[in-house]
Amino acid sequence: MSTTAQLSARERILSLLDDNSFVEVGAMVTKRSTDFNMQQKEIPADGVITGYGVIDSNLVYVYSQDQTALGGSVGEMHAKKIARIYDMALKVGAPVIGLIDCAGLRLQEATDALNGFGELYLKQTLASGVIPQITAVLGNCGGGVAISSNLSDFTFMAEKDAKIFVNSPNALDGNYMEKCDTSTAKFQAEAGVVDVVCEDDEAVLASIRQLVTILPSNYEDNDSYVECNDDLNRLVPALGTYLKDSAIALKEISDDNFFYEVKSAYAREMVTGFIRLNGMTIGAVANRAEILDEELKAVEEFDGSLTTAGCEKATSFVNFCDAFNIPVLTLTSVKGYKATTEEEKTIAKAAAKLTYVFANATVPKVNVIVGEAYGSAYVTMNSKHIGADLVLAYEDAIIGMMDAKSAAQIMYAEEINACSDATSMIDEKTREYASLQSSVEAAAKRGYVDNIISTEATRKQLVYAYEMLFTKRDSRPSKKHGTV
Repeated sequence: MSTTAQLSARERILSLLDDNSFVEVGAMVTKRSTDFNMQQKEIPADGVITGYGVIDSNLVYVYSQDQTALGGSVGEMHAKKIARIYDMALKVGAPVIGLIDCAGLRLQEATDALNGFGELYLKQTLASGVIPQITAVLGNCGGGVAISSNLSDFTFMAEKDAKIFVNSPNALDGNYMEKCDTSTAKFQAEAGVVDVVCEDDEAVLASIRQLVTILPSNYEDNDSYVECNDDLNRLVPALGTYLKDSAIALKEISDDNFFYEVKSAYAREMVTGFIRLNGMTIGAVANRAEILDEELKAVEEFDGSLTTAGCEKATSFVNFCDAFNIPVLTLTSVKGYKATTEEEKTIAKAAAKLTYVFANATVPKVNVIVGEAYGSAYVTMNSKHIGADLVLAYEDAIIGMMDAKSAAQIMYAEEINACSDATSMIDEKTREYASLQSSVEAAAKRGYVDNIISTEATRKQLVYAYEMLFTKRDSRPSKKHGTV
């Protein structure tokens, strides 16, 4: 039994997979090194159990590190067993799930272990965008193993016993564990390293099972569809109440109110996660103005601006969706970019990457403008201008360069200064500018909005949209890869 978690390495696998479906591969593989009297040490399965099985009838490959076998440390054959699993998964096109509980590099094997790390990194890199890679940290995940966990697409973490670190908290300049434990699930989730945090092993494994059922097995075979029992024409009359908290709004429009959120603790002004529409998995990205509690009272508020962290969170998510042919939905309500000295160091690059990933994505892309959409920040958020296939907007949405009053004061500054009743003139020019340049009707007349819809009809309009776009084909100029 592991000293750092409730379940053993094998029990974790059996809990993750469907009953009686696990087939072990490489059970007899063990170390080759004889240095430091290693031949006298028994390391069952060289510290990692590998094999395959099914989750809700979906084939997956899995490895689970055994903390009781030399701390689950990664040696030469340990790494080769995992690499072998990757080879098999790539051949058949099935996800790889890693259950991490590891003391790190096996010091007794040094250069051989380093070679094993490198081979594993290479396999993960080759698999990126081909098959989904999921890592669950259920014990220690330090040093090079932390790099491996973040080469995967989704990282899970058990809140009670798991730790992720490249350098341990006590090794950081000016820090020690009692001051700030940088290895905890809370710290790593708020830093954007971890996608999902659950209470314990069992909760993590249950959440992974749910994720696997909504993802395609690989980038070619999209089997992430289920039968929809929800009304495709269901209206959502209360949707307007939830729009400021887009996490709730996405749940309301999804089939049977399904929403699988990722990176919920990181950049909370940007929401990312998966919903279902007519049984189809949709990747959703949404700006958020408030976080509402169960009584619909705001417990946290945001200023409606794009931040570096928010852009990076959305960029990573959209990139994954595009790689695996998962359609993308955005709920846009953005006033501009975060204006602080620190943000100014990074926001331009982060916004450029988000613009690039939306423009470069070839999957079906639908944008719903739910509130104010100002300036180039609006353009970045999956607008028609950078390739959205369909743009919908609510009747009270505002689309423009900036708020109408500010624009009027800039454009008519001389006239306002010369006017005896400046307030009346500002109001008049504000109304004029809003009508001509900032209204949703003005954007629709120019073709930048395809349809103006009511909030309650959002679900059925999106169902129609993705059904229409189901057979979309798009291509890009021939090249090796972009550089943004």
